[in-house]
Amino acid sequence: MDMSAKIGERPETIRRVTKIYAAFLIAGFALSPAFLIAYLYFFQDPTLKFENHLFHEIAITGATIEGLFVTYVSWRCYLSSGEPLLRWLTLGFLGFTLIYVLHGAFTGLAHHNIWLFLLYGPASRLAMAILLLIGLLSFNQEPDTPVQRTNPRTWLAWIAAFLVIDVAVAIAASSPIASSPALRLAMEGGALMFAAINLTVMLIGRIRSPLMTIFGISIALFGLSSLAFILGKPWNHMWWLAHAIFAGGFFILSYGIVKAFHTTRSFANIYNQEEMVNRLAMAMVRTENALQELQRSNQMLEHLASTDPLTGAANRRHFIERVDAEIARAKRDNLSFALLALDLDNFKAINDRYGHQVGDQVLQGFVQKCTEQIRPYDSVARMGGEEFMVLLPLATQELAVTIGERIRSATENAVFESILIPKLTLTVSIGVSQFGLDGTTIDTIFRAADERLYRAKDQGRNCVITA
Repeated sequence: MDMSAKIGERPETIRRVTKIYAAFLIAGFALSPAFLIAYLYFFQDPTLKFENHLFHEIAITGATIEGLFVTYVSWRCYLSSGEPLLRWLTLGFLGFTLIYVLHGAFTGLAHHNIWLFLLYGPASRLAMAILLLIGLLSFNQEPDTPVQRTNPRTWLAWIAAFLVIDVAVAIAASSPIASSPALRLAMEGGALMFAAINLTVMLIGRIRSPLMTIFGISIALFGLSSLAFILGKPWNHMWWLAHAIFAGGFFILSYGIVKAFHTTRSFANIYNQEEMVNRLAMAMVRTENALQELQRSNQMLEHLASTDPLTGAANRRHFIERVDAEIARAKRDNLSFALLALDLDNFKAINDRYGHQVGDQVLQGFVQKCTEQIRPYDSVARMGGEEFMVLLPLATQELAVTIGERIRSATENAVFESILIPKLTLTVSIGVSQFGLDGTTIDTIFRAADERLYRAKDQGRNCVITA
């Protein structure tokens, strides 16, 4: 393998290694609370407690306000995009908030009915974990219709369901099974299990969009918080750590929702850096192609605006602009140029005898003959009908006469073939003028060339006349 091939392989190898490294960083960040859980479990006294009801109530109040706010933002994103995932995210936030708020409301009953205080926490996390899993399974499905998004019955039905859960938890907390560790373990363990299923589905489905990465990190933190709640006891450090881990997951997922709101209001249509670079490169290519096409179109329009459509010669307007520019250059640099005024002899008779189709073909052939006899930087223009003019930059009157004679001779000796008329001969009369000798304005040099053209007609046609 040569050196160039080895060099070509290095960027791809580095790219793969850095992608693996980035994946480990994300996984390490998502699982980092596990080290804190292990530290408290193995090295901290589980009997140490921090029981502060006011602090707990303030924290739950803040969580409730944030939950309602993020629910509203998620709902607005859902109304815009209609993504089923955002519908379930909205319901997940809403369900968690409506259930979890009672965990804070009953803080004061922690010494009177500990289960009424405790069970709303795992119940809220279990409900949220189930709804988030359903949302993940709906990722990239067809968006809901506008009618489905705004149907109030659906949302009221879910709010009623969450309130039923609140009542069910209250009944369970007042029943003999409330003190059974199995009840709390079932709810907290269920939340942990659904979090694990969420992550498994994401890994198997290779769901890697930026916001879904945030979603996965949040799910991992939710699962670890459930593990910490299982290992902790009310008011001890593990219990408070579980709250902090869950809050971290909630904050990160809220950030993803806000990012969606400020961009595409969608979880599926936000791209990672690599995709953005590729899309930007494609957009730049499309833009460059569009600019080139626009440039070609502008050139074509400019050509059409300055060209006689029948013969391809310059039109009157463009020719006058060229002469004005040549006058300015001649005055600035003390140069000279010449004009030829040309008129086809007896052309009306050709039109009358053979028709305009033959006449048009003759005009096209004549312009071709003129182009062959003039210099590359000279220009021929059709001024109207069978009248033409030729601009000869840097030409004297003598050179102009020479070029005029070449055109006259080539026209006289040419055979203009037509579909209708196999052979047709033609002659041309030419008048010559020179800038400086015949004036320094466009009117004077045009008038001089025209007067000499009329003299050529009067002197028998098929000739070149100068001063």
